[in-house]
Amino acid sequence: MRPPARDKPIVNTSGDSEAFAARHGEATQDNVIEFLTFDESNPNSIMSCLKSARENARTVRDTISSEMWEQVNKLYLMMRDELDPGSGRRAPNDLFYNLRMGCHLFQGITDSTMSHNEAWNFIRLARKLERADKTSRILDVKYFVLLPAVRVVGTPIDDIHWAAVLKSVSGFEMYRKRYGRLTPPKIVEFLLLDTEFPRAVRYCLWTASSSLHAITGTPVGSFRNEAEQRLGLLRSEMDYAQVDQIIHQGLHEFLDAFQTKLNLIDEKVFQTFFALRPLSDHQ
Repeated sequence: MRPPARDKPIVNTSGDSEAFAARHGEATQDNVIEFLTFDESNPNSIMSCLKSARENARTVRDTISSEMWEQVNKLYLMMRDELDPGSGRRAPNDLFYNLRMGCHLFQGITDSTMSHNEAWNFIRLARKLERADKTSRILDVKYFVLLPAVRVVGTPIDDIHWAAVLKSVSGFEMYRKRYGRLTPPKIVEFLLLDTEFPRAVRYCLWTASSSLHAITGTPVGSFRNEAEQRLGLLRSEMDYAQVDQIIHQGLHEFLDAFQTKLNLIDEKVFQTFFALRPLSDHQ
């Protein structure tokens, strides 16, 4: 039996496996990189995301700082240069490193140059919900898709996979400082339930909830809309969760249910704050 392509799990992480298969068929390093990085017909590609981010930033230039605009525009132009046939593409490792550092810089600029008002809290709310989703997807892929065979569990190959998972969320060093040796249950606990690591799911839900309550003015511990209610329920679930029970009951099933609940929260945030509603008759 032919082993699964090693690059396919990366596509699964973004939730684009069906779209990729329809366009490219078998996964190779080159077509996965092209699809997830440069393909503007893929709405989840890096190029598409930067294009949308730049356009969104352009429409709210009067709300964000000039430094924020300059940084997102710089990232967009860097990627646009990569698409220029005459410029020559840089090595993927160099490109992705510059992209990561550029995104970190944008987040730092946002927090240090923008008033921490309603607009800033919407940015933080969206960022934390997105981080929680991506961390859960990366962890799910490792547990359910990436592992090639049971026989490699506990081997150096398995350690390499787990180290890659931690590095994917910039958490390798922080995990080692906290726990030392790489063990799957501790890694799951760190990425799902940690209260200090900024990409841990539980931390993301807490900070997202903080921003949501700051936007509405609702006292913490109560709710006035479905977005607050759903986020509060999910946050409480994670507060009382235990890693042994999660793994025993099935990590994939837990993460699949979590992602469904997170999608519902996204929907309720949109309906509460952004969806157009018809005017009532007396208005």
